[in-house]
Amino acid sequence: MRHYRWLPSLIAVVLIAGCTRTVDVRQERNLLMQRDQEWSGTITDAGRFVSFLAADASIYPAGMPIATGEQAIREMHKAMTSSPGFSLRWTPAKAEVSAAGDIGYTTGTYEATMANGTEKGKYVTLWRKQADGNWKVAEDIFNADSVPQAPPSPHVAAVPSALKWGDPPPGLPVDAQIAVLAGDPSKAEPYAVRLKVPAGYKVPPHWHPTDENVTIVSGTLALGMGEKFDPASMQDFPAGGYSVLPAKMNHYAMAKTAAVIQIHGVGPFAITYVNPADDPRQQAN
Repeated sequence: MRHYRWLPSLIAVVLIAGCTRTVDVRQERNLLMQRDQEWSGTITDAGRFVSFLAADASIYPAGMPIATGEQAIREMHKAMTSSPGFSLRWTPAKAEVSAAGDIGYTTGTYEATMANGTEKGKYVTLWRKQADGNWKVAEDIFNADSVPQAPPSPHVAAVPSALKWGDPPPGLPVDAQIAVLAGDPSKAEPYAVRLKVPAGYKVPPHWHPTDENVTIVSGTLALGMGEKFDPASMQDFPAGGYSVLPAKMNHYAMAKTAAVIQIHGVGPFAITYVNPADDPRQQAN
């Protein structure tokens, strides 16, 4: 009887070869490019947007914390898309897939538009093939090419008699009047307003979340820095005076005479008092 000792080894090789899945890497690259392009069309639909993500996916947005998991990514998505004038589109330029066909990545460029301008940048997205054969996002990171370009500012012109004066924001003490020159202080956009105050008008120590540029149009305004109202340490700013009040810096003000003050900033306007008891909104309650 003849013994074919090599036969078992041959059968094993054939079985292994038959069980090894052949991956068409080129086809998978094309599928991944298509998948990325489809994902870019879901930015306005949170449900569809997150459907492209693996359960443990992470997104690394610029200027924001890492968002991992569906709930965190939904919150990030809402924060981004709720910005006034927001739009986003991206275009995949390249896709690569592992020899096993289970991991791949795409790269490309994006353009985002917001109230404060347009941002162009690039991204890298890591994809994992799921058990059902679909590609899903595992990691996504992007960053801008440069500082966002602000849109052209509209021409604004107003003579004093055309200004419309009204009540100030609730956070400011009463007895003042405000006129909006440009923008909308209640929205996330640049604005310019004028504040008309009587002599003796005071704003206790407080801070704002964004920088404010203050110009004295008429009268004299005194400004002080710190957490306590101290008239002796205040500096007088007559008509033509100018001051930049950095974000979150404690300061206070008092009108030495009736005054008109022009303020430039980026909304929404907000004011936080060092001592909550000084807040007119608390006093109203």
